[in-house]
Amino acid sequence: MTDKASTDIRPAIPVIRIFDLEKAQQFYLDYLGFSVDWEHRHEEDFPIYMQISRSGCVLHLSEHHGDATPGSTCFVPITGAMALHQELGDRRYRNIKPSLEAMPWGLQITVTDPFGNRLRFCEYRGEQPSTS
Repeated sequence: MTDKASTDIRPAIPVIRIFDLEKAQQFYLDYLGFSVDWEHRHEEDFPIYMQISRSGCVLHLSEHHGDATPGSTCFVPITGAMALHQELGDRRYRNIKPSLEAMPWGLQITVTDPFGNRLRFCEYRGEQPSTS
């Protein structure tokens, strides 16, 4: 039996399927404000696998077939939903005008990337779920 005290389970990192590196960079880096942490290709012309981050949010973007299902949704807890909504409105991205939605659990902004994946940024209302 494994000693539970020696196990440290950390936050999951979503893998998001992309089909075009340039479009992914325009959306995730230029529009959403993420930064590239690292990139990997097995060979020069092979699909890319990369890690991007902004504040405490880490995402993996992959061109590899089978790594993730296109059209998935990632729920991203945030603080400052109104500020993020303003920031995204000021930046403008083709065919996207995200709204700030009042949901029972908090203020939520949903954006859809060029590949059909959705990111739901949410500032919780009241008490947040425990992460410990």
